[in-house]
Amino acid sequence: MAAYNTPLILSIETATLEGSVALSMGEKVIAAALGERDASHSEYLLQQVDSSLREAGKTLGEVDLFAVTLGPGSFTGLRIGLATVKSFSATLSRPCVGIPSLEAVAYDAATPSSLKILAALPAGRGELFSQLFSISAEGLPQPLEEATHLSPQRLLEKVKNLKPLVWAGDGARAFSRMIEEFALREGVKFAGEAEISGRSSADWVIASQVDPLAVSLASLAWRRYLQGKICYAAELKAIYVRPSDAEIKRA
Repeated sequence: MAAYNTPLILSIETATLEGSVALSMGEKVIAAALGERDASHSEYLLQQVDSSLREAGKTLGEVDLFAVTLGPGSFTGLRIGLATVKSFSATLSRPCVGIPSLEAVAYDAATPSSLKILAALPAGRGELFSQLFSISAEGLPQPLEEATHLSPQRLLEKVKNLKPLVWAGDGARAFSRMIEEFALREGVKFAGEAEISGRSSADWVIASQVDPLAVSLASLAWRRYLQGKICYAAELKAIYVRPSDAEIKRA
């Protein structure tokens, strides 16, 4: 295994439609791959892992720590990602770490000027998974509530008095027009989608995503590793927030 402060970390993010993979040596990302939004994670995840390892000149057996998004997010994607990481962890007897998906989304948008971040991902059935975070002095997301799933309209009503507010994630970008129209009606100054480092004095802004989400996952996994917050395959548990569509139909 690598020296304590330089583990080779393989991070797998399958909560979003495209998904992504990142390979990092400690805090430095050395390879990353973004998936295809219109393809199943089962079709390309192992190819992403293989291409990232090849790009970095590494093998799966050299990986010291596996990281994965726990959810919420795509039900099928989460199951594929968790099954893959559990398999790698168990087969190689290596530790792993699970990161809540919305925490990774908030971290991706976090800057010192981000007082509050609303992380949002599509939940299907016209709803959103969302969670409100504050940002610590170290730039880390601190949850202010539990993750939930709401319609976009209910979510807008819930946060209409929060200013300033950064909207982050695929869910926010997918409903950007609705957010803009709501802001106009409520007299909320809205700046649209922008890189947070260059944000204006607007009340609301939607964060652009620059890197694959697995890059944020890798950074959070590195921090968990330094804190000794790691586990093994059997301890990883998904965060679904709501039942799957199949479970709802059976009820």
